[in-house]
Amino acid sequence: MKRTITLLLLSITIVIPSAVAVGPPKRPNILWIVAENLKLDLGCYGAKQVKTPYLDDLAARGIRYTHVFSTSPVCAPSRSAFFVGMYQTTSDTHNMRSHREDDYRLPEGVRPITHRLKDVGYYTANITTIEQEQVGSGKLDLNFVNEGKLYDSNQWETLKDHEPFFAQINTLEAEYDIYDRQTWRQPRVEWKGEKQHDRIATEDNVTPPPYYPDHPLVKKEWARYLNSISGMDKTVGRILAQLKADGLADNTVIIFFGDNGRIEPRGIHWCYDTGLHVPMIIHWPKNFPAPANYKAGSVSDELISLIDLTPTTLNIAGIKRPLGMDGRIFLGNKLGPQRQFAFSARDRIDETVNRIRSVRGKRFHYLRNYYPDRHFTSLNRYKEKCFPIKPLMRQLMAEGKLTGPPAALMSPRVPEEQLFDTVNDPHEINNLAADPSYRDLLIQMRTALSVWIVETQDQGVFPEPDEIVAPFEKEMHDWFGTPSWYQP
Repeated sequence: MKRTITLLLLSITIVIPSAVAVGPPKRPNILWIVAENLKLDLGCYGAKQVKTPYLDDLAARGIRYTHVFSTSPVCAPSRSAFFVGMYQTTSDTHNMRSHREDDYRLPEGVRPITHRLKDVGYYTANITTIEQEQVGSGKLDLNFVNEGKLYDSNQWETLKDHEPFFAQINTLEAEYDIYDRQTWRQPRVEWKGEKQHDRIATEDNVTPPPYYPDHPLVKKEWARYLNSISGMDKTVGRILAQLKADGLADNTVIIFFGDNGRIEPRGIHWCYDTGLHVPMIIHWPKNFPAPANYKAGSVSDELISLIDLTPTTLNIAGIKRPLGMDGRIFLGNKLGPQRQFAFSARDRIDETVNRIRSVRGKRFHYLRNYYPDRHFTSLNRYKEKCFPIKPLMRQLMAEGKLTGPPAALMSPRVPEEQLFDTVNDPHEINNLAADPSYRDLLIQMRTALSVWIVETQDQGVFPEPDEIVAPFEKEMHDWFGTPSWYQP
């Protein structure tokens, strides 16, 4: 009898674990799809000459945000901010590719988001391939390198055995290939089993912004950019299909967003909307109750900074917003107060020293240019070599062939203050800073910037020593050369 009971108990202990159904993880998986270098250039935002059915569908099933702004118009400072939840100007990571070879550490209490997620059981991955097909660049490009291991893996195939996971995929289509110097990385045109599509944008059907000359080269570059976005959408479609095929879609919050603005001469590196205004789409999975302020298929015009992404992502994972973290929670059941302004900053990029600060409201945009003699025509060897529109405009300006906004853009100086009405002037051409009818607004936004600089301890007030900048001068000369017109 005792032997029978013992055997019965053994059988029970063996059967029970296998009988328990495997349900969703206690916390949702989180997938960041980080798009390189684009503004709101997707079909769901009304962009023309692009084909983005996968992202359009994701937006139709999720929330599409229309007023999201990066904290910097270039990748490394922007990523350094949203990866830890502290403005790059506060953490001293505001200069491009700084602290790569020194003993810099993040301020006390400031930690990479992946470390915080690992504390509560998240598996972390920076995905580069799916079934040996490249879907991500594996890019980090952070201005800190001494914080230890940031990810557990770069392999998609590990995710389904490690829920909950936080995975990041950095798209790679909208970028110049610096190794070929003057060519774009080839846009994705097809995946396995998918019919190849023709390019959507051509020189004949695109309309570049009016601050560029009406010239075939400009149209060619604009078409290439838009086609890279269509190619990126195919990559996103591949990712979403695999997420579903692996049975992970119903457990995974998907956050698609841009790391900084558009890869065009007046976009990336500059604090105009073209350098800061980025798309964001969030889709919530059915196996987890959605927050009260999530409505599938909706559009939000709430003002958001990418610095808000950090506490919001932690909140999705069930982690309280850490004390002292910059940014507010914009999606969840415990929201921070809505923003009146989004703040952004540009400092040294490569060898090009500058300091610009941006205050963006829902409609009006204020810029403070601390070096008014350093504007669009300033030397940046990467841009001179990889962005053929810029040397074209130098040539046309020298020949007296530029007028209107393109000629104004080539002015060697920029006003110390700029104010734009982005509704009536979406290309930010007409500066309202000197218009008396906007004086009160100008003072309000100027004051908001002054307060932000003090409250966040903006380190941009301290210029880098010449011995820090000089190696970047040499590096960029070695990579791209120095134009003959340049006289230091």
